Formats: sequence, C-alpha cells, structure tokens
Amino acid sequence: MDAELGTNFAMKLFAAVALAIMTILSVANSAAAQVGDRLVFATVDRPPFAMLETDSGAPEGFSIDLMRAIADDLGMQVTFVPAESFSAMLDAVKTNAVDGAIANISITAAREVEMDFSQPIFESGIQILMPKEGSTLGRVGGLLTREIGTAILIALGLLFGGGMLMWLFERNHQPYFDRPAKDALFPSFWWALNLVVNGGFEERVPQTKPGRFFAVILVVASLFVVSVFVATITAAVTVEALQESVDSINDLDGRDVGTVVGSTSATFLNQRDIRFTGYISPQQMLADFDAGTIDSVVFDGPILAYHVSTNSKSKARVIERVYKPENYGIALPADSAMREEINQALLKLREDGTYEALLKRWFGANYRN
Repeated sequence: MDAELGTNFAMKLFAAVALAIMTILSVANSAAAQVGDRLVFATVDRPPFAMLETDSGAPEGFSIDLMRAIADDLGMQVTFVPAESFSAMLDAVKTNAVDGAIANISITAAREVEMDFSQPIFESGIQILMPKEGSTLGRVGGLLTREIGTAILIALGLLFGGGMLMWLFERNHQPYFDRPAKDALFPSFWWALNLVVNGGFEERVPQTKPGRFFAVILVVASLFVVSVFVATITAAVTVEALQESVDSINDLDGRDVGTVVGSTSATFLNQRDIRFTGYISPQQMLADFDAGTIDSVVFDGPILAYHVSTNSKSKARVIERVYKPENYGIALPADSAMREEINQALLKLREDGTYEALLKRWFGANYRN
C-alpha cells in the first residue's frame, strides 16, 4: 500500500514538473514572438530620405516610409532610433545593436565586408552644387574689375592728353584746332580717339612737323594700349567663364569645396587629391554654402536637388552630370536572417506600385528611379 502511494506521488510530481516546464517554455516562446514582431532600425537626418525633426514628431521621408511599408508586409512593427552621426548609425549595425539602418546609405565594397545590404532601394550618384549662373547684366558688371577700370582711365587720360598736346602743336596751323583751350577739350579728345580707332581724318592731317611726329607716336602707342586692353578683357571673360563652368571634377581645383566627412563623396574627392572642407552634417554644409562660406558642394545628388527645390531663396543649381553613380540600400548586420525577407518584401512593393507611389510623393510625379 505504501509502495503504491509512493508511486502515485512520484507520477503526480513528474506531471506537475512537466506542466511547469511546458508553461515556462510557452511563456518564453510567446515573449520571443513578441520581440520578433518588432524591428529596431537606426537612421540619421538626411532629407528627403529621413527627416527626424517633423511637425508630427515621428520620422518621415522616402526611406522611412519605405521601411514602414516593408515592415507592414512582413507583419511587423518598426521603431526608428536616431543616431548621432552617419558613422554611428553604421557602427550600430556592425555591432548588432539594431536590426538594421536606413537613410541614404550607399552600397560599397568596403561596407559590404562588415555588414549585409538589401537589394538597392534607390539609384543615386555624386553631383556638384554650384551658384546659379549670373544674368548677362551681372556678367558685364563682373568684368568691371579694378584692373579693367584702371586701364580705361589710363586710356582716356592718354587720349585727352594727346589731343591737347596736338592742339598745342596745331592751333595756329590746322583750322580744326584753331580755337581757345576751353573749347578745344572735347574736339581734341575726339580727334585723338578717331586717330586711334579710324586712323584720323584726312582733312585734318597735322600740318606741323612736331604735330605729324607726335601723331605717328600716338598711333603706334595706341596699338600697344589697345592690345593690353583687349587682353585684359579677354582674360577677365575667360576667368569668369571658368569660374561658372564645371565640366570635369578637376575644374573644382581652386574652389572652396565642401562635403561630409566619412561619406563616399569625401572618399571620391580624396582619391582625386581635391582639397575640401569637411562637415559633420549636410545641414551645416548647405547652410555655409547658402551663406557663401564655400562656393561648391560635392555630395549625394538627390539631397542637393531637394535642398534647391525646397529653398525658395537658394541661388544655386545642381550640375546635371553624375560623377559617380551609387545605389542606396538597407544596411543589415552580417549574416542577417532578415535579408531575404526584406528583399522579397521590396520586390512585392515594386510590383504592386507602392514603391512608385513613394517616389512620386517625395521626388515628384515625373521622377523615375
């Protein structure tokens, strides 16, 4: 009887322990499922891809909306964690501190070594932001440099002086110069000007030997004066044209260039030995450009275009040429189990029109990617 009671007690104890273990496992699995339903993604402020300071208080932008759409397709929720900098965002991915990162993250071979990437989510490239070309009137005004102004004053002085000197030689011999000094100022200047430009007046040829000798000297000297004047104007026009034209990345030499430290644009400039001012954030860089602290920016084309289109006071233009094509992707920790699921969701969003709708919302109805 005692043995039977002992056996029943052992069986009941075993059943109770088994039930407790199953309950614990069930709770643990339930908690794990709840954690698995939520994604944590790092991001940075990069309008129009990611904007953290919004009226609603929630992050907005093309990349943010795209990641939300991907999470919805996967039946998950996504939370965005602002990073202090672009490099800090990528470091969070490398150390598995987050499930991934999204903004305007260029897919590069160096980054692929340390993390995984989704399929490209946006075709981009490095472009140049420059001041707008001036109007014709503005360009003419730009040619009025101190050197040109000095050359004009010297030329006028020589013509007035030469004309009055000719008046001294010819006033009693040439009827044209037979007038008082106060009345001879402009006629003498006009005679000298016509001598230099047209070779003089046939009917007003100097009559005295000193006058003829001086006229020859004046014509010969004018050849040098005109040559110097034309050369000065030509040089000024050439410099003005070079300053407004950037057909090659090498045309940035001598300009005050700005870009973001640690970006693919900075690497691009370093590889070409082009000096630049490095900025921590694009916002400060673009603010300095608008203020005239720097006169050109090399950075991601879509961000530069967005700055110009949303800034009504901006006197800037984006050079159409793409100097280095790039693709943006979603950064994921190395060997992330989410990569395939995210890629499949991306394909679905492209096929059902969601991706196209996001492009139109953030980049305009005519934009194609």
